Amino acid sequence: MTDAPALSELTTMRVGGPARSLVTATTEEGLIAAARDAYAAGEPVLLLGGGSNTVVADDGFDGTVIRIATRGIERVDAGRAGGGRPDAVRLRVQAGESWDDVVALAVRNRWAGIEALSGIPGSVGAAPVQNIGAYGQELSSVLVAVDLLDPATGKVHRVAAGDLELGYRTSALKRGFLGVVVAVELELSQRPDVGAALGEPIAYPQLADALAVGLGTRVSLGEVRRTVLRLRASKGMVLDPHDADSVSAGSFFTNPIVSARFAHGLPPEAPRWRLAPDEPDLVAPLDGSTAEESAAVGMLADAAADRERRRARAESPDGPGVKLSAAWLIERAGISRGFALPGSRAAISGKHTLAITNRGGASALEIAQLASFVQGRVQAEFGVLLRPEPVLVGIEL
Repeated sequence: MTDAPALSELTTMRVGGPARSLVTATTEEGLIAAARDAYAAGEPVLLLGGGSNTVVADDGFDGTVIRIATRGIERVDAGRAGGGRPDAVRLRVQAGESWDDVVALAVRNRWAGIEALSGIPGSVGAAPVQNIGAYGQELSSVLVAVDLLDPATGKVHRVAAGDLELGYRTSALKRGFLGVVVAVELELSQRPDVGAALGEPIAYPQLADALAVGLGTRVSLGEVRRTVLRLRASKGMVLDPHDADSVSAGSFFTNPIVSARFAHGLPPEAPRWRLAPDEPDLVAPLDGSTAEESAAVGMLADAAADRERRRARAESPDGPGVKLSAAWLIERAGISRGFALPGSRAAISGKHTLAITNRGGASALEIAQLASFVQGRVQAEFGVLLRPEPVLVGIEL
């Protein structure tokens, strides 16, 4: 362990005091050893990758920070891939790899599935924690599994994506399921070597408009990536040392999900989207002639019943089922781009009201004060409490 620098030097928000100690892991073996040592010692542990989605208090972190700087991307052999789709490409990616570097590699190799996730800062290991998403794509659509170190046992287990409870900008890992993401396994789609390498169907209106195509159209991977990077840069959402609006943690608030009844009471012009319907019903054998088949029928019946309950709840006027635009709520609550509290060095981005920026020398307290002010204005105006998207360390809103 070494004397740790201020965490403001290791996070894109550029706030945060020192850690008691810092370990930088550059290999998978080193990461596992560092995590085992810290957990065995009973140390509080903070995992840090690119630092793009973390806001640390001015007092710092009284424990061990493990900075994950591992590298490596490998193709997974067909045996482990389990005989999936003929065009499937499986990748095992080390947690410390830059997410955008992985996207760039995929586009160069004509691998589709994450092209709309271009420009998202941070490391691969943080991606499943947040279930990152943008412009109509989410990590959950390509994530197969993660290799996760269990702090209690010190062992690494392969955990299937379906067991991570991935949701809108959340997962079991974010909600308290402890573990260190050592590597992730992705499944992308190989495009043919001839002709244009087309991406997945465009599923986000703003991206479709920027590309001048209709929703559902397939566009070349390279064009999608270039357009997404351009859109993100226009909002200050691509790290740029020359752009003060990029000194942030990205979107500070998630888009709130409310009941249909609540959404109906908002102004008609308020943007809203119904949540995606549940997955299609499964089909099970009818005769259940063997114990295995009978068990499968029972499991499928339970799953179908659960889906019906969730569907009924979502369609009920009181059920959760409508996503709102946090940016629209903030702006209509009277908070404009560039807004800052008097004397504060924290400000709303000049390009996008969802981002809180450090305008130079801001403290974590100033960031938190502005975030709390935004929450209060939106709640007073619309009755909606905005939830922070970044991981807050030593900060409460």
